[in-house]
Amino acid sequence: MKRIKEKKERSLGTKLFLKADRCNSPKCVMVRRPQKPGMHGKKRRVISDYGRQLQEKQKIQIYFGLNNKQMRRLFTKPKEKIIQILEHRLDQVVFLLGFARSSRVARQLVSHGHIMVNKRKVTIPSYYVKIGDVISIRVESKGLKIFEDIGLRLKQYVPPSWLKLDKDNLKGECVAIRGGDNIFNFNIDLVGEFYSR
Repeated sequence: MKRIKEKKERSLGTKLFLKADRCNSPKCVMVRRPQKPGMHGKKRRVISDYGRQLQEKQKIQIYFGLNNKQMRRLFTKPKEKIIQILEHRLDQVVFLLGFARSSRVARQLVSHGHIMVNKRKVTIPSYYVKIGDVISIRVESKGLKIFEDIGLRLKQYVPPSWLKLDKDNLKGECVAIRGGDNIFNFNIDLVGEFYSR
């Protein structure tokens, strides 16, 4: 499975931080082997407009774990709304609060039942976090190995302005609606063009 994740990053030519901390180290596959996978990976290829659109679509799909049907439904909305929906997903909020090392790990934490929203266990990574929602780690889960160094990690961490983090109690709150600016390395306009064909 590890190789498949790395192969996806290499084929798209960008870091998607699928391997969490490894992507920030010299062991990152994009540092060691930045060329595309396969025997012809080092050859320069001219990518068509359609190819660029498809690549951007695949980046978003892989990063957020979406399928084609979910993507098609998402891209019927305006750009600002798309960014807002993606940022307010529970797995993304858990990652942005610093509870997980990557969005992929955050998705796993949510689906395995380690995350609570307003004191209720939520296992749906795509759950939309609204203003006033309080996100916390389940009391029973705090002793797990994955959370053993969370205090050290959160010491220097500053979440986005629309999220409030209580580092002592390991709780976060959504205090505003995420703005329409795109902080991702994804070109949402290209994906919009892909779906408007």
